[in-house]
Amino acid sequence: MDLLNTLVDKGLRRELPSRDEALAVLATSDEDLLDVVAAAGKVRRHWFGRRVKLNYLVNLKSGLCPEDCSYCSQRLGAETGILKYTWLKPDEASKAAAAGLAGGAKRVCLVASGRGPTDRDVDRVSDTIRTIKEQNEGVEVCACLGLLSDGQAERLRGAGADAYNHNLNTSEATYGDITKTHTYADRVDTVQKAHAAGLSACSGLISGMGETDEDLVDVVFALRDLDADSVPVNFLIPFEGTPLAKEWNLTPQRCLRILAMVRFVCPDIEVRIAGGRELHLRTLQPLALHLANSIFLGDYLTSEGQAGKADLEMIADAGFEVETTDQVTLPEHRRGGGCGSVCGSEGGADEAPAEAADGAARAEAPATQAEAPAVPGARTDLVAVRRRGAGTDVAPNA
Repeated sequence: MDLLNTLVDKGLRRELPSRDEALAVLATSDEDLLDVVAAAGKVRRHWFGRRVKLNYLVNLKSGLCPEDCSYCSQRLGAETGILKYTWLKPDEASKAAAAGLAGGAKRVCLVASGRGPTDRDVDRVSDTIRTIKEQNEGVEVCACLGLLSDGQAERLRGAGADAYNHNLNTSEATYGDITKTHTYADRVDTVQKAHAAGLSACSGLISGMGETDEDLVDVVFALRDLDADSVPVNFLIPFEGTPLAKEWNLTPQRCLRILAMVRFVCPDIEVRIAGGRELHLRTLQPLALHLANSIFLGDYLTSEGQAGKADLEMIADAGFEVETTDQVTLPEHRRGGGCGSVCGSEGGADEAPAEAADGAARAEAPATQAEAPAVPGARTDLVAVRRRGAGTDVAPNA
């Protein structure tokens, strides 16, 4: 296919594809899917080899968020049955982080729900960052606390943070359809603040919220323009009790096409499969490793994911290897800000995995979907509220 040959050539040269080319990737047929994966896989292997970076999420503060993000189980007034707790103490957070690091993760992502941190919150998280770094040699730390005020990114950097995550989520044109309590411009401003402070900037998207192909291309091009080091690709987890509970719009094939498009637009950037990969990719998860070079280990912020042991087995069985702490994630020409790679969720959203425990009882799904999903075969039964790991007495799974 001429399109794929052109995109591979551009990817190897770090040349941005056209919008029409990106849209054409999303429009390819299921019959052409393996060709699309193979082509994008060439670009992925050129810049990242067969390494897979493991990231581990610690939910510092769960629920109780005043924002109205439609996709989020922690949103204002949501009746989703999730865990709700206030700030973990530094030692508690460090203990949770240690479980993920023991499982092979090299990056810990510290997430807290809310609009953004107060100066006291920044002090609290700074203490947590220092504790984790003192107790775990070589760990990378990404903070994800919502919208930043002037000077806060610099303080986090001074405490030892390597990266900051804040997702754009969707296109500017449709952002007002999913959130009313802050703006797209607010999010862009926070990513720019992190970048200016010398933090490695991480910003991504959520697919499956009813957006068009044009919206997906718009947000990925915007992320490329922001020069994010990492782009987490989230697949909507439709929690009962949220406005998007009935948005089952994704198939495994659609998810792979989205990841391939992101790889072609961001050839030398860390592309992370984030929230919802088990729910929507299901048995095609190994194919996604040919497109993305980074995943989360274990559970999500407020829902359960695949067991950490299963993640490691999947990586090995697919012929990939876990990236080690002595390997630098990004290609040399992209190293500079922060530590050169990134985290993958954001405060207030259920978009990136945290900890989970082998043998821990799986929580019941929040509720049975009242209507048949739009996509035949959608696994609504895989949505399960997290009842283990951070904020509980149940051991994490990493």
